[in-house]
Amino acid sequence: MKPVMLVATRLATFDLRRYLVGALLWMPVHVIPLGGGLVLQQLFDQLGGHRPASLSLSLWLCAAFVGVEITRGIMIVIAWTYGVYWWTAAATLLRANVLRSVLTARGPAAARLPHSSGEAVARMRDDVADAVDFTDESVSLAGTTLFAVAALAIMASIDPVITLVLVVPMLAITVLSRALRRAIGRLHQRARALGAAVTACIGEIFGGVLAIKTAGAEEAALERLREHNRRRRDAAVKDRLATDLLDAATGTTIELSIGLVLLLAAPAMRGGEFTVGDLALFTSYIGWLTALPRSIGTVLYRLPQAAVATERLTRLMAPHESADDLSRNNGVWLHHDPPAPAAVRSSDRDRLEVLESRGLTVRHDGDRGVRDVDLCLERGTFTVVTGAVGAGKTTLVRALLGLLSLDCGTISWNGVPVGDPGTFLVPGRAAYAGQVPRLFSETLRENLLLGWPATDAEIGRALELAAFEEDLAEMPDGLDTVVGPRGVRLSGGQVQRATAARALVRTPDLLVVDDLSSALDVETERLLWDRIAGRGPETVLVVSHRQAALERADQIIVLDRGRVAGRGRLDELLATCPEMRRLWRAERIAEAEEQTGD
Repeated sequence: MKPVMLVATRLATFDLRRYLVGALLWMPVHVIPLGGGLVLQQLFDQLGGHRPASLSLSLWLCAAFVGVEITRGIMIVIAWTYGVYWWTAAATLLRANVLRSVLTARGPAAARLPHSSGEAVARMRDDVADAVDFTDESVSLAGTTLFAVAALAIMASIDPVITLVLVVPMLAITVLSRALRRAIGRLHQRARALGAAVTACIGEIFGGVLAIKTAGAEEAALERLREHNRRRRDAAVKDRLATDLLDAATGTTIELSIGLVLLLAAPAMRGGEFTVGDLALFTSYIGWLTALPRSIGTVLYRLPQAAVATERLTRLMAPHESADDLSRNNGVWLHHDPPAPAAVRSSDRDRLEVLESRGLTVRHDGDRGVRDVDLCLERGTFTVVTGAVGAGKTTLVRALLGLLSLDCGTISWNGVPVGDPGTFLVPGRAAYAGQVPRLFSETLRENLLLGWPATDAEIGRALELAAFEEDLAEMPDGLDTVVGPRGVRLSGGQVQRATAARALVRTPDLLVVDDLSSALDVETERLLWDRIAGRGPETVLVVSHRQAALERADQIIVLDRGRVAGRGRLDELLATCPEMRRLWRAERIAEAEEQTGD
């Protein structure tokens, strides 16, 4: 089964009861016009003298026609109100599966994410809507088909020749729809891609306002946005033109069909074989009959759009996942909260004794990366990875945590091989404070927890270990102070220590810190390392070139152009490793200048 059809089938059946009930509610909306046409036939036959006429019966027929239309209107409201729950649940299912894959599937997620958050948002919004709308259109197709079968049977019983002629324009529009399907798919894919580029550009402009202003690049940034918009506009016009062309052709069949009925009905009416009521019935049904080729056309042009959407959403999934995983029912909770995820706690995991890597190799950007790195982290040790800029320090720790794909090498926890470190080395086995801290537009409490269960006392302990308690005391609302891009602006050092507290509140066996103290003054940095080394997690892996971290390290790994240039304690390396001596001299000079500048 093609991926797009698999996704459509899964979306229709994951909540089959709601889908079928919604379909059954929509069926009367499409079928009720059959009754309206029959009522009009009776009414006009009376008015035309083909049936015995009476005022009361005519009024009753008028009332019946109004009742039919009111009933149809009520059914539309009910069906629409009920159907929105299925649509929302289906869209939520796709979005939840994409997010689940990005956040929890084995293997690094960075390689499959779009270059900008704006494009990711566009996929989660527009592509999901395209996939669900295609599935939703099946209900309209079933309803219009049911109406067409019944209406054509009624019309054929009155005049089969006229009925047969009416089918020809419908077949023509179906053929045209199929011929335009590929062109519509190509145009829609380009329009979606360029629309995502506009969203991404806007997000980057808002995120880099300070950089743009300090560079005097306001006009250049706006011109780039205008260029993105021009290309998006041209692609969107072509996409819309193709779909509107199909809609216009479908609408033309209505006018053509009415003209054919009038031409063919005139001689039949003169001979008394075709009544005014029959003409009213045919004219009434023609408009609704064209809903079938219109619905077929909609399905045919939505099919390539849904195929494009499925392919773009699947690209966000892990390499080993497919459209099957994208559309699998892993649970959608619309009316109550989902069950709380089970945290990895000490009682249900092996406490870290030793974490080892053998032959760790990651290559990227040509010759950059790390090669054949062996690493052994024993419980209770403080290990520092150091090296020059570009030596591979961040690559090493990210590969160790499964955030980058390994080209070669193995990782083991207490002697047991770890197949997927990205899903194994998670809180509370390991916690990571990255090189580029990120805070959200939420309270400090939410930024620290991110859903992790912890008491205020545990949060307070983490903030104290991160040397953040004095900063917290100066905040207007304490832990409820809104920080991040749209809240209180924290200094670089505060952001780094808040990031450290986020990792510490998870009480991991292994704390991994990447260049945490780069924005800290020497005194705060020493206080931070004193607290973490003295009362923090037992095992710590640090990327740093700072004296305060190097001096207290039980083990230092010196990297030089992706390879291990030295290993041991500081005094040993200063005696045996030229690269360590060079780095140490440079760092002492830099910190001395920093203190002099202060």
